[in-house]
Amino acid sequence: MRQIATGESPVHGTGVFAKETLKTGDYIGRYHGYRTEEDSMYTLWVEHSRGERGYFGTGRLRHLNHSKRPNAEFESRDLYATRRIESGDEILIDYGEEWADVP
Repeated sequence: MRQIATGESPVHGTGVFAKETLKTGDYIGRYHGYRTEEDSMYTLWVEHSRGERGYFGTGRLRHLNHSKRPNAEFESRDLYATRRIESGDEILIDYGEEWADVP
């Protein structure tokens, strides 16, 4: 896993921050957790061919916050930078359509 840290977020509560500069396409880490069918604030919903549905997060990536201008995205449970992320920047993902009205 890349050098990341959690800390107080200007977006919401706790966030995930880069401790080194990341380039577009850099692997950041894997979302770890237990499979679940229950929704919670730390559930990542994954839908792909293996039938995996959701994971309740146990690692630092469970603190990823939402943005309409994300700088990272998941491929299955692996997180990659979608643009350059400077050291100290918060790593943000797009939570999806249900969050369309949230900046």
